[in-house]
Amino acid sequence: MTGIWIAAIAGALVAAGLVGIVWYLIPASVDVVDGLDRILTPARPREAAEAPITSTERIGHWTLRHIPPALWRMAPLRDLEILRKSVSEFYGEKAIVALIGLVTVPVLTWVLSFAGLRLPIAIPVGATLAIAAGLWFLPDLDVRSRAAEARSEFGRALGAYIELVAMERQSGSGARQALEIAATIGNSWVFTRISQELARSGWAGQTPWEALHNLGEQLGLPALGDLSDIMRLGGEEGAQVVTTLRARAGAIRTQMRTDAVAHTNNTAERLTLPGMVMAALFTVILVAPGLAAMFVG
Repeated sequence: MTGIWIAAIAGALVAAGLVGIVWYLIPASVDVVDGLDRILTPARPREAAEAPITSTERIGHWTLRHIPPALWRMAPLRDLEILRKSVSEFYGEKAIVALIGLVTVPVLTWVLSFAGLRLPIAIPVGATLAIAAGLWFLPDLDVRSRAAEARSEFGRALGAYIELVAMERQSGSGARQALEIAATIGNSWVFTRISQELARSGWAGQTPWEALHNLGEQLGLPALGDLSDIMRLGGEEGAQVVTTLRARAGAIRTQMRTDAVAHTNNTAERLTLPGMVMAALFTVILVAPGLAAMFVG
């Protein structure tokens, strides 16, 4: 039993050592622009630096300092932006779940040792590496799924927002005024996000359609970029955009209905397979006794 326990600890240490060796052997690539910015930008006082808020972000900051830049620059920035999640928090979650994977196999091997099960050292080492690597990518899947849901919700709210902007423009409001008033009507996070971007553009001396275009680029929402193009025509050229806005809102609603129907059909097709399997099992249960009696007789 002591030998299995020692083997489990040795497997975890060997796995951690291999991960560390691969980690530090990957050549770090330095971005020239980022390096020049660090040289030319004066260092901020230590008190002025943004301190991590949660323990997850602290772990993420430590992880970002010790992994090559080529790895953390592969983060899904658009998905994180729409979820309002920082890169440090994202990599903190990745480090935590990977650490859980590194600990799980040695602990499980130690528990199995009480039952007298002896495993070769290669099994704990291989399982530790495989589970830790798999769990490292688990937050990516979670962020991708939640970002897709957030974009779908944003699209639904955007259709209503464009319709409100059209109503404000029809009542005689200017381009910026129509966008800002329409953003204050709703109380969802989508309206709040748009309102914050419009307010920020006013402080920075930026046009509202440029702010909407940049927000669409950051979040990966082409519909928001279309709204910015339409409002640019109305703001810079004085074009009548009420009809165009309502047509765009109608197109968004039509696309939403099409996506909902496609999702429903896809779900119905996936539910068909379990029903067929259950029907086949019931058929086997009903027919098997008769066939067994026939062959025995």
